[in-house]
Amino acid sequence: MDSGNQHHSDISEKKAQGKHSVPHGVTKRELWAYKEAKSLGVGKICNAVDSGMNSQQQWEAFVLLFEMLEEYGTHLVEAAWNHQITSLLQFSVSHDNFVSAISGSMHQTQSETWAEVFSWLSILWKRGFCHDNPQVRCMIMQSFLGIEWRNYGSCVKSVPESFIHGSLMEALNDPVHHSDFGVKGIYSSKTIECATHFLHHYSSYLNARETVIFLNSLASLAKRKSFSRAGLMGLAECIAASAFGAYKYSNNKVKSYEFGTVDEVQLEYSLENFLHDNGTELLDFLRYVLESSKQHFNPNYRFRVCEKVVEAAASMVPASDVSLEILLHFISTLPREVTDYGGLLRVRVQDWLLQNHQVTRSGGIQIQLLESLNEFPERFIIHHCLFQNFDDEDLDVWEFEVRRWARVLFLVIKEEHQLAPLMMFIQQHGTNIRKQNNHSEWVPVKFLSLIVGLIQEIQVMQRRKHGPKVQTKFEIQQLETEEQSSEAEASNIYNMFTDSLLLILEELVSFCNLSCSIFSSGSDIEDKVLPSSVRGKLGGPSQRRLSISLTTAVLQATISVKAVAYIYAWCAQHRTGILLNSAFTAVWKFFCNTITSPTCNSESEAEVRIAAYEALAPALKALVSVLAPQILVLFMENSKSLQPAIEGEPWLDTLVLSFLQNINNLLAVGFMVRTRRAVLLNWKWVILESLLSIPSYSFGSKLQQEDGSFFFSDAALINIFTDTVESLENAGEGSVLPILRSIRLALELFASRRLSLVVSRFTGVDSQMIWRLVHSSWILHSSCNKRRVAHIAALLSSVLHPSLFSDGDMHDADNEPGPLKWFVEKLLEEGTKSPRTIRLAALHLTGLLLSNPTTIKYYIKELKLLTLYGSVAFDEDFEAELSENDDARTEVTLLTKIQDSELTEAFINTELYARVCVANLFYKLADLTNRSGSSTGDKASQSALESGKLFLLELLDTVIHRRKIRAWQMICVLSQFVDDDIVEEVAQCLQIALYRNNLPSVRQYLETFAINIYMKFPSLVAEQLVPLLRDYDMRPQALSSYVFIAANVILHASKDIQLRHLDELLPPILPLLTSHHHSLLRCFEDLKLYLAKNSDCMRLRASMEGYLDAYNPKTCVTPAGIFVSRVEEIGFECVPTSLMEQVINFLNDVREDLRCSMAKDIVTIKNESLNMAAGSGSTEEVSSACEEKLELPKDAHLDFQKKITFSKHEKPDLGSSSLLCKGEVYKQLLEMEKEDDLLDQLWKSRSLAMERIRGNRQHIILVASLIDRIPNLAGLARTCEVFKTQGLAVADAKIVQDKQFQLISVTAEKWVPVIEVPVNSVKQFLEKKKREGFSILGLEQTANSVPLDQYIYPKKTVLVLGREKEGIPVDIIHVLDACIEIPQLGVVRSLNVHVSGAIALWEYTRQQRL
Repeated sequence: MDSGNQHHSDISEKKAQGKHSVPHGVTKRELWAYKEAKSLGVGKICNAVDSGMNSQQQWEAFVLLFEMLEEYGTHLVEAAWNHQITSLLQFSVSHDNFVSAISGSMHQTQSETWAEVFSWLSILWKRGFCHDNPQVRCMIMQSFLGIEWRNYGSCVKSVPESFIHGSLMEALNDPVHHSDFGVKGIYSSKTIECATHFLHHYSSYLNARETVIFLNSLASLAKRKSFSRAGLMGLAECIAASAFGAYKYSNNKVKSYEFGTVDEVQLEYSLENFLHDNGTELLDFLRYVLESSKQHFNPNYRFRVCEKVVEAAASMVPASDVSLEILLHFISTLPREVTDYGGLLRVRVQDWLLQNHQVTRSGGIQIQLLESLNEFPERFIIHHCLFQNFDDEDLDVWEFEVRRWARVLFLVIKEEHQLAPLMMFIQQHGTNIRKQNNHSEWVPVKFLSLIVGLIQEIQVMQRRKHGPKVQTKFEIQQLETEEQSSEAEASNIYNMFTDSLLLILEELVSFCNLSCSIFSSGSDIEDKVLPSSVRGKLGGPSQRRLSISLTTAVLQATISVKAVAYIYAWCAQHRTGILLNSAFTAVWKFFCNTITSPTCNSESEAEVRIAAYEALAPALKALVSVLAPQILVLFMENSKSLQPAIEGEPWLDTLVLSFLQNINNLLAVGFMVRTRRAVLLNWKWVILESLLSIPSYSFGSKLQQEDGSFFFSDAALINIFTDTVESLENAGEGSVLPILRSIRLALELFASRRLSLVVSRFTGVDSQMIWRLVHSSWILHSSCNKRRVAHIAALLSSVLHPSLFSDGDMHDADNEPGPLKWFVEKLLEEGTKSPRTIRLAALHLTGLLLSNPTTIKYYIKELKLLTLYGSVAFDEDFEAELSENDDARTEVTLLTKIQDSELTEAFINTELYARVCVANLFYKLADLTNRSGSSTGDKASQSALESGKLFLLELLDTVIHRRKIRAWQMICVLSQFVDDDIVEEVAQCLQIALYRNNLPSVRQYLETFAINIYMKFPSLVAEQLVPLLRDYDMRPQALSSYVFIAANVILHASKDIQLRHLDELLPPILPLLTSHHHSLLRCFEDLKLYLAKNSDCMRLRASMEGYLDAYNPKTCVTPAGIFVSRVEEIGFECVPTSLMEQVINFLNDVREDLRCSMAKDIVTIKNESLNMAAGSGSTEEVSSACEEKLELPKDAHLDFQKKITFSKHEKPDLGSSSLLCKGEVYKQLLEMEKEDDLLDQLWKSRSLAMERIRGNRQHIILVASLIDRIPNLAGLARTCEVFKTQGLAVADAKIVQDKQFQLISVTAEKWVPVIEVPVNSVKQFLEKKKREGFSILGLEQTANSVPLDQYIYPKKTVLVLGREKEGIPVDIIHVLDACIEIPQLGVVRSLNVHVSGAIALWEYTRQQRL
């Protein structure tokens, strides 16, 4: 192991000298670590590195590292770990074997050497990754990932693969390594990035066989182990990095084979079968990674995992090497939103599917995958089934296969001619479907399933492309990346598909009529003995209580009706002007037969009737969705054949009432089990929703008058509404949406009729009906365990319907809450526990209130609740449902909302959204009050103004500290509603709020509101603001706020009153801007010149210029100005740092520099005076001119009393001229100076007395901020009082109020000075004391610690005690001047921290007494 180093002795000597001499330019931390490591024996081992380490020396290095992990503290591990790891790695890297390693060719002995070294190191890394201390685990991980693996070339292959798949991946699953994971929506971490770099380098030196085996083992971890969010992301990133590294390696190999031997090329080709089988297995493991990511609902996170999985698949598994079944299964696992139109991975997946698939044929270039996809329909249909009959489970499997195939098909299709084989197949089989039915019953069903699946897939593509969208953060990035020609290509494909469907439509209609005969069999259907598996269950969608042969016939009829309706709707949508009477007649005939069927007499008949309604629901929905004038005429004409209508009776009355009567009679029979009745109820509401939507579709197409009278009568609507509301309480999960949509459609019809009638009040819907609606809706909502976004949004838009909201009786009835207000109160009360409920309610409610300002007065309490609401910041289910669920998207878009897409997009899934909605409401209402309009507009404006005032006064009473921010954010928006009648009350509340102690985050909104009030009411400046600025007994915090307010009032006031404000505010402001140690004996011109040229002021202006320019009080009271600038990293309400706080932080950062600068300028400042022309006459003229120019008020000397003084070293020069010259005011200033001198003497005498008291104490401070156990702190307080220390520093001074502390300290806290030094401020505190002349000592066991009996304490000492277990942290140790330790003779390694502190204090006291 020590070979290869002998002829490099010179280099070794230089290395050795470099190791053992103190390096230049190192930090104090590095120097300390170097000394610690050397004291532990690292230096001894390092001496042997260049001379060649034998096995014993390697073992010593290994044992030393292992012992450090087992026994030593964190700081010792950190000090020596990297040195020892370097030692174990460096001895194997001589110049020769390093070069050979880089070149990629290693000798056998070198490989064995590296394998042995890394096997030892893997033991240490594994132990470090599992260490009990999280700091050690992080440090070991950083050490491992911080190795420059590129410098070791192919030697990295010697790292044990078992270590990578085991310990390393388990460590990546440890959350302690991912503190930055998910910050700002970035789902990665520095640890994950470094791990990917390592695995990328590692896999780049594996051959094809090794790479596939390695990746299979790596990806299989998703199946064998449970991963956290960060762990699963790390696994996906590592898989992608390893695959990409291997991909680069294989490309280099291919290039080298161009000049290689034939055997090498043949050897590589011999791996094809191996790669094919294992590539399939790898794709299966990658699919499992995708499945695992679905348990994490954040769409951004899932997209990131999908992106890495697709990268790995595209790098390692050519799509041409995988069977079509495996490929379809894998693609179906990818979320649709990433591969559909506008999906971020659509182009990437398409490129992967089409790579290596182009093969040359006689007819040109063909795509192999496309050929397989075109062959799928034939294989799918003729695939032999074991039995002639089939059931629902078989049908579900076929539909799933078709959906997978259709999805991939439209990913691959680029041009219309590529669909020619498929269109030919459709025409051939569609025209012979009745003949095929004679041979096998499942062949036509499979064919129809194929047609329906194709239509549904294209419809999904169209919805993604053109349908309603709620823009979330996940979806707004890449909708415009598709090709410009995609629209034309899609249109050509649609036309080609339509032509093929039109050719087979008549044949399908004939097949449909033949199949539907099963529904009209009636009494021919007899009950048969059911299988025990069906008879013993309650039933369900896949448990029809029919014999297997009857189930087959029913399913065939159902799918045929569905297929005809879908084809009819598709052709009607894409081919206008053609008549499709046969298809419409077939579906209509089926509809009429279904709703007029006689009462059933057996369970089998009831089951067949359920199947008929099951077929009718999607068919009717498809027909209504493409309602056109011709179709509406067909509806009307065919409805007359159902039952002769009475003259003047709306034509839909008979249709809907017949349907309801028939299906209710069917529900009333006693043959059906409970679950089958639930299925029938579900179809009932779906069909009713379709029937009620006919008027809305006709209104949208402008087919009829928008009064609804042509469709439904009052009695029919009331009957429908009553039936729907009564069923709402007990609705199943599948029926909730159809029922709520039916209610919404019925209310829209009520509203359209009310608007069309001449009478003042429409009697169709009354308060009692709405009361029944809100009670049933509330019972439904409160009993629902799952808060689905679609259900909540549908509930809001149905119950809180815009047509009801304008009626005052719905909100208040005889001073009692009306039905809508009662529902809102209940919903918001429950919504405090459900973030999504309250956010959607805020969105809808504020939109309704904006449309009806007169109703805002009823909801002041609710608006206040929304304003002060704060809850979980992120609801991952919410974003996932919006991105994946079409119903959720549609229902949210139907909510009444305030149009502000920027704020909705940014905050809809945050805790601020309710507040943002309310702020947006009143901001829009303020615009309404500022606009002039008609009388209606004036009434709305007046209501908006009164509501804004009422809400403002309500919020001014909010005093809870955390809610202050929320309240004052809203009050800033409401500043535009302050009027003459409430301005005095508002100003009084504002002054009280400014005088109170408030956090800077709250005070910034107080100041912004005040600035806008004084700008809106200029007269208040002289009446209130000027006297407040002259109140020098005010709290400094409030006084600084008023100075800031006054300055901004001057800066942002209009030009016509800016000069007046300057004259009013500058005299009281100026004294507050000067230091107590400076003289004001300079005129304004010199002051301005001084401020302009002073380096400190120039530096302050340069640093704060961006903040000062960005602050605009007018834009800061808009919703965008308040909420858009939020900082997510700030824990308290995410409020950005205020302008004044930024200035204070800047001054604190440069305080020392400013002090030095002030010390240099003090002589210049003292000697400054105004040099005027000589002579008393000139002086008097200047004096009178100054007084005349300033127009000083009579009490000007009072304004300057506490600020204008001479420094104690100055002598008044009566002959010199000054700003106030020799007037009476100057004499008063001299008297004031004498009073100040007297006050200074009193303060000095008191200070001397305090110094004498302090002088009796010892000059030692005990820092116990790192200790958190109350008994130890109390005991230390008692010890400090006994030895009269100068102070005891603790993390929280409130600990002295703890009863346990007081019991142990026995009143010691009353006599010893307790200093509050938080843990994160200990370092700054020690550095400050060091500048004051104290020596900083630490009581800690280190390699350089001095025994306590051998150390001589300095007189001024700060003694730092460490934590009970970990001791003093490394960053604190670097600040210490020395470490002392108590000599120990026993076996136990340490003393209690209180006992140790007491011993150290006694030793200090003993030395000081000598």
